[in-house]
Amino acid sequence: MVVAASSQTLNFQAEVKEVLQLMIHSLYSNKEIFLRELISNASDALDKLRFGALEDAGLAQKNQDLKIHVDFDKDKRTITVSDNGIGMTHDEVISNLGTIAKSGTREFLKNLSGDQVKDAKLIGQFGVGFYSTFIIADKVTVLTRHAGSDEAVLWESDGQGTYTIKDTQKDEHGTQVTLHLKEGEDEFLSEYSLQNIISKYSDHISFPVLMLKDGKYETVNKATALWTCNKSEISEADYQGFYKHISHDFNDALAWTHNHVEGSTSYINLLYIPSQAPFDLFNRDYRRGIKLYVQRVFIMDEAENFMPHYLRFVRGVIDSSDLPLNVSREILQSNKVVETIRKGSVKKILNLLEDLAKNKAEKYQQFWDAFGEVFKEGTGEDFANKDQIAQLLRFASTHDVNAGQIVSLNDYINRMPSEQKHIYYVTADTLAAAKSSPHLEIFAKKNIEVLLLHHRVDEWMVSHLTEFQDKTLQAITKGELDLGDVENPEVDKSFTDLTAKFKELLANEVKDVRTTHRLTESPACLVSDNFDMGRQMQKMLEAAGQAVPIAKPILELNPYHPLIEKLHQDLNQPQLIDWAHLLLDQAILAEGGQLSDPALFVKRMNKLLI
Repeated sequence: MVVAASSQTLNFQAEVKEVLQLMIHSLYSNKEIFLRELISNASDALDKLRFGALEDAGLAQKNQDLKIHVDFDKDKRTITVSDNGIGMTHDEVISNLGTIAKSGTREFLKNLSGDQVKDAKLIGQFGVGFYSTFIIADKVTVLTRHAGSDEAVLWESDGQGTYTIKDTQKDEHGTQVTLHLKEGEDEFLSEYSLQNIISKYSDHISFPVLMLKDGKYETVNKATALWTCNKSEISEADYQGFYKHISHDFNDALAWTHNHVEGSTSYINLLYIPSQAPFDLFNRDYRRGIKLYVQRVFIMDEAENFMPHYLRFVRGVIDSSDLPLNVSREILQSNKVVETIRKGSVKKILNLLEDLAKNKAEKYQQFWDAFGEVFKEGTGEDFANKDQIAQLLRFASTHDVNAGQIVSLNDYINRMPSEQKHIYYVTADTLAAAKSSPHLEIFAKKNIEVLLLHHRVDEWMVSHLTEFQDKTLQAITKGELDLGDVENPEVDKSFTDLTAKFKELLANEVKDVRTTHRLTESPACLVSDNFDMGRQMQKMLEAAGQAVPIAKPILELNPYHPLIEKLHQDLNQPQLIDWAHLLLDQAILAEGGQLSDPALFVKRMNKLLI
């Protein structure tokens, strides 16, 4: 019974209004996902009540006969999804229903394109599933009462930019969502249609979903904890459906591993690798997606202790029989059982990736495109599995750069001449910059393969991965090169006066100036000492607000380039200082760097062109 109370009319965030309009007017395919999202939300509410009941005696009494109801009324043209779960308080209603994808709304808007299929996929990716109800409804009401409270809240909106909220009463804790359908959406007002959608998307929900049949409510889903079943009893469709339930992802999972582990520590894990990366994968506050159950009782979402940061994209469920039901985050941080489960679960994921790499190359390529940059972090985070992680790394390479293929370190070593001592690589901000690096010239001439590292994490990665199968990783932009029988290894000593002059003119910008064996076409390049920090690492630290020690580069000149030969002929020309700075600036630009004074660079160039 609803009691009269003062009503508030509130505005959605400005961004929310835009999202609602885009969803209402642009998303026409996969309308049925509204029911999947509402049932998933109801399931989460029931899970949260079971968890809360572990420590709250008052909630424990309410933790009985948990279920979800789906009803429809042809005359009123409504669909209602209700649960007797944890419910929401007044503030939680405003927070959860007045705000869309709190940190990701702008990114969501940026990605909406008008393409129906792509837009629909974004619903799950950005956490806006509840608002999919407005695709088929012109009014939505939510009646909710938090377990442990006597007050209920009624929320209502037509999706046009505002919503009303007022305090009321509700006989039982839980949440009831009612959709008032738009004209032309009557296809959903049938038992057959709704039951088919439930079977398709929510058969795996571990709580019963009930519908009215012949005057009596009957369960229309399997209502079993899928991860507890034997693998032989689970179809691929069941696995994919469960993945979409726990991840709120519209896409299928790329791969999964399901394990019942017995022994000193007994547990079940069902772990998934998504097929696409979420928009906030690189956000500092990104939360990991492992759900923890103890003896089939839900304990917590985002149980980060069970998966290292470099595998933060993994989704799934871990169910342990050896953790206490009242487990807390503090216990998780120092529990030996947790360490055992984490170690075993990480190994299962790495073995799954290894199997994809060996037997399903296209799927592994898809994984690498989505998560390779994150996975590289494992070289510095997971020392115990460092060798296996290194085997799974992939890089662009000069071996077949135009084909865009990625190569493993094993591929590289198998192609190396027997006398080659190092695995050579070059780092740059982009793949295009890496491909065109002047440092590659001598390697191309001698047909030596070089790995092209262009992700922002790469310099950090190679600082931890210093060797592979007894071959050291060597940056071609650092230190002296030893490539064996380089042509004319003894550079004409007469050039020492030119390098000394340049060093004098560029004293504030460079550490040293010397001749080089690296270049065959370019006049100059920049290198650094072996222990100097690279530009990528400097940028990462600067972006994090950390102080970065200034390390001046070394300018190397190609004594066989016509420009250098010409400058060497007249060391007293007044324009030599301009030439010195111009060559330095060109070297900076050639490796993808930014000039401190672009206008001065243009001025010098124009001056020398006259």
